[in-house]
Amino acid sequence: MSHRQAVALMICVTLMWSIAGIVTRHLESARGFEVTFWRSLFNALALTVLLGVLQGPARLWRTLRTGGMPLWVSGACWCVMYTAFMLAITLTTVANVLVTMALAPLFTALGARLALGHRLALRTWAAIVVAGAGIAWMYGAELSAAEPRHLLGTAVALCVPVAAAVNWTLLQHLYRRPDAGPPPDMLAPVLLGAVLSAALALPLAWPLGASAHDLQLLGLLGVVQLAIPCLLAVRVARVLSAPEVSLLGLLEVVFGVLWVWLGSDEQPSAAVLGGGALVLAALAANEALALRRRAAA
Repeated sequence: MSHRQAVALMICVTLMWSIAGIVTRHLESARGFEVTFWRSLFNALALTVLLGVLQGPARLWRTLRTGGMPLWVSGACWCVMYTAFMLAITLTTVANVLVTMALAPLFTALGARLALGHRLALRTWAAIVVAGAGIAWMYGAELSAAEPRHLLGTAVALCVPVAAAVNWTLLQHLYRRPDAGPPPDMLAPVLLGAVLSAALALPLAWPLGASAHDLQLLGLLGVVQLAIPCLLAVRVARVLSAPEVSLLGLLEVVFGVLWVWLGSDEQPSAAVLGGGALVLAALAANEALALRRRAAA
């Protein structure tokens, strides 16, 4: 795959990721944990088939049996991300959720600094400060708003970048150990997280009330919005650098907010637009500088 093809494929990945909000807004009866259950279930079924074809059932089962603690920790992080994202989408606006999720690269940088001792560049510290100001702007507006539901939804969404930071810090540790052998297969935790998310959400979602229309949309989310782009992103990461992947990944925020704005009249507030602009500008500047430095080196 050429660099240009990888960039185009990563843009397609962000387009698939970004449909979650607009699809959720067109559900008829499924709400809360039931949305999480069906999406995670369809995701788990799709990943079982796809990974079974790509790796073979025997290898997949062997990885799940012998992966050890790292596999379960990573699977738990994926479970939190799957569950918290869909719950947050049902509690607050799509813009609130996506902008909050965009903090994952900065949280990962902090996690690597605290857990692995990685030094952070001055540009990254500056990005953390600016992005923090943007999130504080958003949260301040929600605190003063009449609907505490939006504040709760944004707080739930905050679990996603925190879990992502733990997950990516773990992966950095596994891949950079001095005594590391062959790289571990960390695609299996993506499937494990989907299974755990569906299992945890089912008791809280019972009795199930999703209509046939809802099941079609949730199947679309599980397969097209989650399973397929996650596997494609892993493939793209072999060609593109980490800053490039992070920078292109920010398009999910732009696309996601645009879809619900056009498709369901969910107009973001001035605080979300202003705070979100600060967050995206800080992230884009940080990743662009990292990419430029990498190219120069």
